[in-house]
Amino acid sequence: MRIGIRYATRSDAGLLRDSNEDSAYAGSRLLAVADGMGGRAGGEIASGAAIEAMKRLDVDVPADDLLTALHEAVRQANDTVHGIAESDPSLQGMGTTLTAMLLSGSKLALVQIGDSRAYLLRDGGLFQITHDQTLVQILLDDGEITPDQAATHPHRSLLLQALDGREQLEPDMQLRTTQIGDRYLLCSDGLWSVVAGETIQRELSTITDPEQVVRELIELANAGGGPDNITCVVADVVDLDATTGRC
Repeated sequence: MRIGIRYATRSDAGLLRDSNEDSAYAGSRLLAVADGMGGRAGGEIASGAAIEAMKRLDVDVPADDLLTALHEAVRQANDTVHGIAESDPSLQGMGTTLTAMLLSGSKLALVQIGDSRAYLLRDGGLFQITHDQTLVQILLDDGEITPDQAATHPHRSLLLQALDGREQLEPDMQLRTTQIGDRYLLCSDGLWSVVAGETIQRELSTITDPEQVVRELIELANAGGGPDNITCVVADVVDLDATTGRC
């Protein structure tokens, strides 16, 4: 049995933004979503540079090296963003979130910077497998606010960390084990802050085709007002010897 993924990705500006500062990538071994910030040009450049730096990971990395390779790629992405900002004063202050997965067989390395998210659908249950690096998440963790209060908190978009080239990063890193039938969703906050978790779970559970799932999720976010850019990556863990199609 050869474990691989069947995947799809889609990004949309939403209904209220003139440009799309999100970037994403999906390949046979790498999945990534980045949500840029720092103004129209800066955010788009930062997220695009981060994704370009990560793309080199979409190769056959040994399972024992996944975390090391992913961490090094993040460091290089941060250095790239720093170099771009240093060369153009108008781009000072730009940055991006980054949520990325690197797969090798049944092993998966996951990195999280900021508040884009990764979810796992397994046996019908939906689990958020990243932890938002935000002030609101800290308040939630400490029991100072409720989830309902978090959804409308005036500082809900305040990140504690971003890939911005200005400081030493401390990304959240995980090594996980996948299994056939798992479905992963990576998304920017333009999806999860608008579409309820129960709705996301329903769509992921009932729609088989990853391409159709990402289209439906973006349509739901726009139906909810589309206040931000929306980016989704969906990947199914499959037995490559038993399936056909894009893997």
